[in-house]
Amino acid sequence: MHLFYTPGINPLHKQFFLDEEESKHAIRVMRLQKDDEVQLIDGKGGLYVAAIIDPHPKRTILEIKSVINGYRKRNHYLHVAIAPTKNIERIEWFLEKATEIGIDEISFLICQRSERKEVKTGRLNKIITSAMKQSLKAYHPVLNEAVAFNRFIANAFNGQKFIAHCEEGNKVSLRNELQLQSRSLILIGPEGDFTLDEVDIALKNQYKAITLGESRLRTETAALEACFEVNFLNRVD
Repeated sequence: MHLFYTPGINPLHKQFFLDEEESKHAIRVMRLQKDDEVQLIDGKGGLYVAAIIDPHPKRTILEIKSVINGYRKRNHYLHVAIAPTKNIERIEWFLEKATEIGIDEISFLICQRSERKEVKTGRLNKIITSAMKQSLKAYHPVLNEAVAFNRFIANAFNGQKFIAHCEEGNKVSLRNELQLQSRSLILIGPEGDFTLDEVDIALKNQYKAITLGESRLRTETAALEACFEVNFLNRVD
Protein backbone atom coordinates (compact mmCIF):
# COMPACT_ATOMS: atom_id res chain seq x y z
CA MET A 1 0.00 0.00 0.00
CA HIS A 2 1.34 3.44 -0.95
CA LEU A 3 2.43 5.70 1.90
CA PHE A 4 2.25 9.50 2.17
CA TYR A 5 3.55 11.94 4.79
CA THR A 6 0.71 14.27 5.79
CA PRO A 7 1.71 16.30 8.87
CA GLY A 8 -1.49 18.39 8.69
CA ILE A 9 -3.85 15.49 9.35
CA ASN A 10 -5.37 14.64 12.73
CA PRO A 11 -7.63 11.83 14.05
CA LEU A 12 -10.74 14.04 13.81
CA HIS A 13 -10.54 14.30 10.04
CA LYS A 14 -13.10 12.32 8.04
CA GLN A 15 -11.64 13.55 4.78
CA PHE A 16 -8.25 14.94 3.85
CA PHE A 17 -6.70 16.67 0.85
CA LEU A 18 -3.26 15.76 -0.43
CA ASP A 19 -1.22 18.86 -1.30
CA GLU A 20 -0.31 19.53 -4.91
CA GLU A 21 3.06 17.79 -4.78
CA GLU A 22 1.72 14.63 -3.16
CA SER A 23 -1.40 14.68 -5.37
CA LYS A 24 0.70 14.85 -8.51
CA HIS A 25 2.89 12.00 -7.25
CA ALA A 26 -0.14 9.87 -6.38
CA ILE A 27 -2.10 10.41 -9.60
CA ARG A 28 0.49 11.12 -12.29
CA VAL A 29 3.40 8.98 -11.05
CA MET A 30 1.77 6.15 -9.10
CA ARG A 31 -1.35 6.30 -11.29
CA LEU A 32 -3.67 5.72 -8.36
CA GLN A 33 -7.39 5.80 -9.09
CA LYS A 34 -10.70 6.29 -7.34
CA ASP A 35 -11.27 3.82 -4.46
CA ASP A 36 -7.58 2.89 -4.24
CA GLU A 37 -6.43 2.71 -0.62
CA VAL A 38 -3.34 4.47 0.71
CA GLN A 39 -1.64 4.92 4.07
CA LEU A 40 -0.89 8.27 5.67
CA ILE A 41 1.52 9.09 8.50
CA ASP A 42 1.37 12.36 10.41
CA GLY A 43 4.87 12.27 11.97
CA LYS A 44 3.34 12.34 15.45
CA GLY A 45 2.50 8.66 15.76
CA GLY A 46 -0.67 8.43 13.69
CA LEU A 47 -1.05 5.86 10.91
CA TYR A 48 -4.13 6.31 8.73
CA VAL A 49 -5.76 4.16 6.07
CA ALA A 50 -7.64 6.20 3.49
CA ALA A 51 -9.39 5.69 0.16
CA ILE A 52 -9.23 8.04 -2.81
CA ILE A 53 -12.62 9.58 -3.58
CA ASP A 54 -11.44 12.25 -6.03
CA PRO A 55 -8.13 11.49 -7.83
CA HIS A 56 -7.32 15.08 -8.81
CA PRO A 57 -3.63 15.66 -9.73
CA LYS A 58 -3.56 18.96 -7.82
CA ARG A 59 -5.89 18.27 -4.90
CA THR A 60 -6.66 14.61 -4.33
CA ILE A 61 -9.47 14.03 -1.83
CA LEU A 62 -9.22 11.10 0.56
CA GLU A 63 -11.76 9.49 2.86
CA ILE A 64 -10.27 8.35 6.16
CA LYS A 65 -11.16 4.73 6.88
CA SER A 66 -9.21 4.05 10.08
CA VAL A 67 -6.47 5.43 12.28
CA ILE A 68 -3.95 3.92 14.69
CA ASN A 69 -2.49 6.32 17.26
CA GLY A 70 0.96 5.70 18.70
CA TYR A 71 1.85 3.37 15.83
CA ARG A 72 5.05 1.45 16.68
CA LYS A 73 5.83 3.86 19.49
CA ARG A 74 9.23 3.07 20.89
CA ASN A 75 9.82 2.52 24.61
CA HIS A 76 12.59 5.12 24.88
CA TYR A 77 13.64 8.57 23.66
CA LEU A 78 16.98 9.17 21.96
CA HIS A 79 18.54 12.56 21.20
CA VAL A 80 21.88 12.59 19.38
CA ALA A 81 23.84 15.85 19.19
CA ILE A 82 26.48 15.57 16.48
CA ALA A 83 29.12 17.89 15.07
CA PRO A 84 28.37 18.25 11.33
CA THR A 85 31.01 16.80 9.04
CA LYS A 86 32.82 18.80 6.36
CA ASN A 87 31.30 16.49 3.75
CA ILE A 88 27.56 16.96 4.21
CA GLU A 89 26.82 13.68 2.43
CA ARG A 90 28.17 11.83 5.44
CA ILE A 91 25.62 13.59 7.68
CA GLU A 92 22.88 12.82 5.15
CA TRP A 93 23.85 9.15 5.38
CA PHE A 94 23.70 9.24 9.16
CA LEU A 95 20.28 10.90 9.21
CA GLU A 96 18.85 8.36 6.79
CA LYS A 97 20.15 5.32 8.65
CA ALA A 98 19.44 6.67 12.14
CA THR A 99 15.84 7.41 11.14
CA GLU A 100 15.44 3.87 9.83
CA ILE A 101 16.91 2.38 13.03
CA GLY A 102 15.09 4.75 15.40
CA ILE A 103 15.88 8.22 16.70
CA ASP A 104 13.74 11.02 18.13
CA GLU A 105 15.83 14.17 17.93
CA ILE A 106 19.02 15.36 16.27
CA SER A 107 20.99 18.52 17.07
CA PHE A 108 24.06 19.90 15.32
CA LEU A 109 26.95 20.98 17.54
CA ILE A 110 29.45 23.62 16.47
CA CYS A 111 32.61 22.68 18.34
CA GLN A 112 36.09 24.15 18.57
CA ARG A 113 37.41 21.70 15.97
CA SER A 114 34.36 21.72 13.71
CA GLU A 115 35.20 22.06 10.03
CA ARG A 116 31.62 22.94 9.14
CA LYS A 117 30.13 25.93 10.96
CA GLU A 118 26.61 26.01 9.48
CA VAL A 119 24.01 23.52 8.29
CA LYS A 120 20.99 24.05 6.07
CA THR A 121 18.27 21.80 7.42
CA GLY A 122 15.74 22.01 4.57
CA ARG A 123 17.18 19.21 2.43
CA LEU A 124 18.16 17.21 5.51
CA ASN A 125 14.56 17.20 6.74
CA LYS A 126 13.48 15.81 3.37
CA ILE A 127 15.99 12.99 3.76
CA ILE A 128 14.57 12.23 7.20
CA THR A 129 11.02 12.24 5.80
CA SER A 130 11.98 9.85 3.02
CA ALA A 131 13.70 7.48 5.47
CA MET A 132 10.70 7.62 7.81
CA LYS A 133 8.40 6.57 4.96
CA GLN A 134 10.84 3.90 3.76
CA SER A 135 10.98 2.27 7.21
CA LEU A 136 7.23 2.72 7.88
CA LYS A 137 7.63 4.85 10.95
CA ALA A 138 4.88 7.20 12.15
CA TYR A 139 7.14 9.51 14.17
CA HIS A 140 9.19 12.18 12.40
CA PRO A 141 12.49 12.89 14.19
CA VAL A 142 13.04 16.51 15.22
CA LEU A 143 15.97 18.17 13.47
CA ASN A 144 17.35 21.22 15.29
CA GLU A 145 19.41 24.08 13.89
CA ALA A 146 23.14 24.18 14.58
CA VAL A 147 24.17 25.59 17.95
CA ALA A 148 27.48 26.34 19.67
CA PHE A 149 28.73 23.57 21.96
CA ASN A 150 28.82 25.71 25.12
CA ARG A 151 25.31 26.98 24.52
CA PHE A 152 23.97 23.48 23.95
CA ILE A 153 25.64 22.08 27.05
CA ALA A 154 23.94 24.75 29.17
CA ASN A 155 20.48 23.52 28.12
CA ALA A 156 18.58 21.30 30.51
CA PHE A 157 17.77 17.72 29.52
CA ASN A 158 15.48 15.43 31.46
CA GLY A 159 17.31 12.13 31.16
CA GLN A 160 20.74 10.51 30.98
CA LYS A 161 23.50 12.50 29.29
CA PHE A 162 26.57 11.00 27.64
CA ILE A 163 29.58 12.26 25.71
CA ALA A 164 31.56 9.92 23.43
CA HIS A 165 35.21 10.88 22.92
CA CYS A 166 38.59 9.34 22.09
CA GLU A 167 40.72 10.87 24.85
CA GLU A 168 42.20 8.78 27.64
CA GLY A 169 40.39 8.66 30.95
CA ASN A 170 37.59 6.89 32.75
CA LYS A 171 34.86 5.92 30.31
CA VAL A 172 31.92 3.57 30.65
CA SER A 173 29.96 1.52 28.13
CA LEU A 174 26.34 2.20 27.21
CA ARG A 175 25.57 -1.43 27.90
CA ASN A 176 26.45 -0.98 31.57
CA GLU A 177 25.18 2.56 32.12
CA LEU A 178 22.07 3.04 29.98
CA GLN A 179 18.79 3.08 31.85
CA LEU A 180 16.36 1.17 29.68
CA GLN A 181 13.02 2.57 28.57
CA SER A 182 14.09 6.09 29.44
CA ARG A 183 15.43 9.28 27.84
CA SER A 184 19.03 9.67 26.73
CA LEU A 185 21.19 12.30 25.06
CA ILE A 186 24.52 11.42 23.42
CA LEU A 187 27.14 13.90 22.18
CA ILE A 188 29.29 12.99 19.16
CA GLY A 189 32.24 15.24 18.28
CA PRO A 190 33.81 16.43 15.01
CA GLU A 191 36.48 14.67 12.94
CA GLY A 192 39.19 15.96 15.27
CA ASP A 193 37.19 14.92 18.35
CA PHE A 194 36.11 17.13 21.23
CA THR A 195 38.83 19.19 22.89
CA LEU A 196 39.82 18.41 26.46
CA ASP A 197 38.13 21.64 27.53
CA GLU A 198 34.86 20.56 25.90
CA VAL A 199 35.02 17.15 27.53
CA ASP A 200 35.67 18.81 30.90
CA ILE A 201 32.74 21.19 30.44
CA ALA A 202 30.44 18.28 29.60
CA LEU A 203 31.56 16.28 32.64
CA LYS A 204 30.96 19.30 34.87
CA ASN A 205 27.42 19.44 33.45
CA GLN A 206 26.63 15.88 34.51
CA TYR A 207 27.48 14.14 31.24
CA LYS A 208 29.08 10.70 31.52
CA ALA A 209 32.00 9.82 29.26
CA ILE A 210 31.37 6.69 27.20
CA THR A 211 33.32 4.44 24.86
CA LEU A 212 31.90 3.07 21.62
CA GLY A 213 34.48 0.29 21.31
CA GLU A 214 38.16 -0.06 20.48
CA SER A 215 38.00 1.17 16.87
CA ARG A 216 38.47 4.82 15.94
CA LEU A 217 35.21 5.69 14.21
CA ARG A 218 34.27 8.48 11.84
CA THR A 219 31.87 11.03 13.27
CA GLU A 220 28.81 9.72 11.45
CA THR A 221 29.75 6.09 12.15
CA ALA A 222 30.13 6.79 15.87
CA ALA A 223 26.74 8.49 15.94
CA LEU A 224 25.10 5.57 14.17
CA GLU A 225 26.83 3.08 16.47
CA ALA A 226 25.43 4.93 19.48
CA CYS A 227 21.98 4.99 17.88
CA PHE A 228 22.12 1.26 17.19
CA GLU A 229 23.32 0.40 20.70
CA VAL A 230 20.54 2.34 22.40
CA ASN A 231 17.89 0.76 20.20
CA PHE A 232 19.35 -2.73 20.56
CA LEU A 233 19.54 -2.51 24.33
CA ASN A 234 15.93 -1.32 24.49
CA ARG A 235 14.65 -3.97 22.10
CA VAL A 236 11.79 -6.08 23.37
CA ASP A 237 11.50 -9.37 21.46
